[in-house]
Amino acid sequence: MKILAAASLAISVLLFLYAFYILALTGLSMWGRGRRIPRTEPRTWPFVTIQLPIYNEGRVVERLLEAVVALDYPQDRLEIQVLDDSTDETAQLVRRQVAYYQALGHPIQLLRRPNRNGYKAGALAYGLRQAQGEFIAIFDADFIPPPDFLKRMIPVLLADPAIGAVQARWSHLNAEASWITRAQALMLDAHFVVDQAARSAGGLPVNFNGSAGVWRRRAIEAAGGWESDTLTEDLDLSYRAQLAGWRVVFVPDVTVPGEIPPTLQAFKSQQFRWAKGTTQTFCKLIGRIWGSRWPWWKRLVATFHLGGYFTNLLGVLLLLLWGPLLQHSAERPKWTMILGLGLLAVPLMYGLSQQALYPDWPRRLWTIPILFLVGTGLTLNNTRAILEALLGYRSEFQRTPKGERALNGRFEADPMGWIEGAFALYALFLAWRAWQHNLDGVVPFLLCYALSYGIVAWHSLIPAHPASLSAPTTTPASSRVSLDEVDHRTPFSR
Repeated sequence: MKILAAASLAISVLLFLYAFYILALTGLSMWGRGRRIPRTEPRTWPFVTIQLPIYNEGRVVERLLEAVVALDYPQDRLEIQVLDDSTDETAQLVRRQVAYYQALGHPIQLLRRPNRNGYKAGALAYGLRQAQGEFIAIFDADFIPPPDFLKRMIPVLLADPAIGAVQARWSHLNAEASWITRAQALMLDAHFVVDQAARSAGGLPVNFNGSAGVWRRRAIEAAGGWESDTLTEDLDLSYRAQLAGWRVVFVPDVTVPGEIPPTLQAFKSQQFRWAKGTTQTFCKLIGRIWGSRWPWWKRLVATFHLGGYFTNLLGVLLLLLWGPLLQHSAERPKWTMILGLGLLAVPLMYGLSQQALYPDWPRRLWTIPILFLVGTGLTLNNTRAILEALLGYRSEFQRTPKGERALNGRFEADPMGWIEGAFALYALFLAWRAWQHNLDGVVPFLLCYALSYGIVAWHSLIPAHPASLSAPTTTPASSRVSLDEVDHRTPFSR
């Protein structure tokens, strides 16, 4: 029993250390808030290639193309590559749209590969071989870049030849659609306003987020190009480029609206891919990171960053250990106090992100416990992804369903729901046992686990009804977003 108690204490300490890392980032982000991003306006704008990787996303691709051809940039210094791997009706839609914009004189071309090898990374590499641009801008199908995007991002790259990539902040087209989209918006806000801003301001490793960013072509090539051996090709390339001596800079005063997965099932699928891909990247690069000439503190931050999803595995292990420990009332888990203190860093990070972005931030704080419940409920899903990555199991790159495809698509019941349901009952039983033994400090944690797993299990086994969630602006006609309706302002430029 003492071994189990020691193991639970070790896990709690590790989780506390990760929470301290979050607290340190939060402080660093506040220190860097308002930092001016150097820009150099060119006499002649450089040639830019815009890459649009598409895969069966017909419901959102029209508005993307409309936004991209409306970018304020010299047409003779621009090319637009539509990298379409679609296997459904999207292929015909994209072909018609590209032909339409070509007829209007826009420098746009359609590139289709003979196969989908390498998924998104393969498509980007295929386009890069034919690209003319010195700089490469990338947008996923569910984003709407503002007209001045290139003229605000390219000068950041021109200001310092050591900058290999710049990443804009994501804003949200459908954050108010439902409780699940509000929770995800909160998570993304914290990632950009705290995590990305802190690491960029502190000269720490920054990751390209896969969309709404611009790469220097030489940096991609120097890093070895796009590789498809992980499910997070953007994170992988970011670190390889920085290990090769390039910088990646976060630009908080440029925002690009994107669409949030509208259902918990779609969010769960996205988190599985992110957790597995991040763990794959950790396994692939952690040796190179610690063998590099980076200072020890930079290597440590990179380890925390790439190993962040391991907190899901640690949380599940902690819950499993509580079972035998609670059978012995003498083993009072004092380590829960350590974990509880560490968790205070999380709501602080989320709260400060809302305070930085929104004038009405106090009313948004109610979303924090919702996100905490959802995040806890996804720990089993993410633990499975982590274990698959550690064991070397390969899986297909799955695009996150968006728009009506996510709302109206037929999701099959996820068998993980039964396991999540079982864990919910297990946590509820442990809460009862803890209450019997007067271990009041443990009960809130266990009840949180029970409720969280119960919510996720329900949504895993019973598809969300489309009427319960409002579909975001995705169709090409009546419900489609007008570009004039999108607010591109940022809290840093109000």
